[in-house]
Amino acid sequence: MNLARIAFLLRAVAAVAALATVGVVSPARAQTAVGSLPRIVQKEGRHALFVDGAPYLILGVQVNNSSAWPAMLPKVWPAVGELHANTVEMPIYWEQFEPQQGHFDYTVLDTLLTQARQHRVHLILLWFGTWKNGSGHYMPEWMKRSPELGTHIVDAKGRPLDSPSPYAKAALAADIRAFSALMTRLKAVDPQHTVLMVQVQNEPGTWGSVRDYSPTAQRLFEAPVPAKVLAAMNKTAGPQANWQEVFGADAEEFFHAWSVAHYIGQVAAAGKAIYPLPLYTNAAVRDPINPGRLPQYESGGPTDNVIPIWKAAAPALDLLAPDIYLEDSARYLKVLELYRRPDNALFVPESGNKREFARYVFAAIGRQAIGFAPFGLDYTGYSNAPLGAAKITEELVAEFALNYKLLGPMSREIAKLNFEGKLQAVVEEKGKPSQSLNFGSWTVKVSYGLPQFGWGENPPGNPEPTGRVLVARLSDNEFLVAGFFCRVDFQDSTGKQRQFMRVDEGSYQNGIFKPIRIWNGDQTDYGLNFTSEPQILHVRVGTF
Repeated sequence: MNLARIAFLLRAVAAVAALATVGVVSPARAQTAVGSLPRIVQKEGRHALFVDGAPYLILGVQVNNSSAWPAMLPKVWPAVGELHANTVEMPIYWEQFEPQQGHFDYTVLDTLLTQARQHRVHLILLWFGTWKNGSGHYMPEWMKRSPELGTHIVDAKGRPLDSPSPYAKAALAADIRAFSALMTRLKAVDPQHTVLMVQVQNEPGTWGSVRDYSPTAQRLFEAPVPAKVLAAMNKTAGPQANWQEVFGADAEEFFHAWSVAHYIGQVAAAGKAIYPLPLYTNAAVRDPINPGRLPQYESGGPTDNVIPIWKAAAPALDLLAPDIYLEDSARYLKVLELYRRPDNALFVPESGNKREFARYVFAAIGRQAIGFAPFGLDYTGYSNAPLGAAKITEELVAEFALNYKLLGPMSREIAKLNFEGKLQAVVEEKGKPSQSLNFGSWTVKVSYGLPQFGWGENPPGNPEPTGRVLVARLSDNEFLVAGFFCRVDFQDSTGKQRQFMRVDEGSYQNGIFKPIRIWNGDQTDYGLNFTSEPQILHVRVGTF
């Protein structure tokens, strides 16, 4: 982009900022809470989302795509309450937000803020801008009617595809202007930080073609690879080496990832310059075990193989997040591992909502995720259910609510322990009735299924893999344990016989564990047995 275009965009952003604050809230008032802005903090390869100065665990839910309209919200909040969620992901629709070019409608945004505060939950806003699932369907009608404002890519045969071009400068300028207006409004009207993060676009990329083959794209593809890409991918090449020469069979995919990420990076940077909330973009993930070759998955988005390119192209994004609808546990867990990186906080903003996905919040926490959110768990109705989705009933909501009822009262403590590297968690995998967690001097053995009583009787696994548990080390011989559908026991590394010195069941109240009873007898003789009851234990172990 030339200097004149950059100057134009900066002037547009400044104009929007001035316009959006008029008659809203004084900048001085909005500035009073800037010191406590939510932020992503990294320490020793671990990450946390800090809210009000301390680690925060997102126990979230993402509403259906068309559920953020005010008329639909009465069918959303009951499900949020039943889930015991502390954070709700809500779309902001560009077509609603800017119904006429340069005129912004804040009514939906303001309604979401007001009602979220009334229901005592935080928000994560999803900017459905240029990209939504690889298409540009949320662009305003005035853009759709003006091809010069938003062009489509073309495939290798010259056919236009239903996917935005990352080289459309007018569309980029329009998206920057609209996203800047959104961030300006948030800064003005949300001094209490109801909104924790903002997602920039949704599952960007292209289906059906590896990249754009337009003349503009072809010219850039044949140009030298940017130095940032070479550094990110640990490649050395001459100054005139093009994409094909450097990357061979991966050249077209890597080129498209750079192009899409560079576009979104500029949108994110403009918004963050106004209001530096944490920003992220989500990915339609590819098969992590057998990815195949394109176009078997969406090209250009932040899939696991191009994360370094995205990091280089869009540094204003704080993290890249996987949307996971893979029902096979090996694939689901592999995706978590791929996105848990020293340079990337793990966050699952969108997961399948069939009952078998409920246990994966523990898997995410066990890999030090800052949060988790199943998709579409509201009562607005969605007949064209995607893969990994189910008919939403109170019974299904209750399956997921088990997790948040247990985790919610101690979510701050879990986030802190995770950030300090003291917590581990596992979920049951089909055909694996037991697992072990290593805490140095103690090994925690987790068994799934029934029977849960009797010496030497190892549970064979649940009929369906529903077990999950988290264990945190509070001190040398003291642990926090909580889970469902499993047995937990401890083994001393020296081979001595373990004994439970004390097992307290209780709950957290304002950060303090309050015991309600001591477990003993049948509750501890054969290990600690967890059923469908949300129970939290403080366990002190010893040997004899």
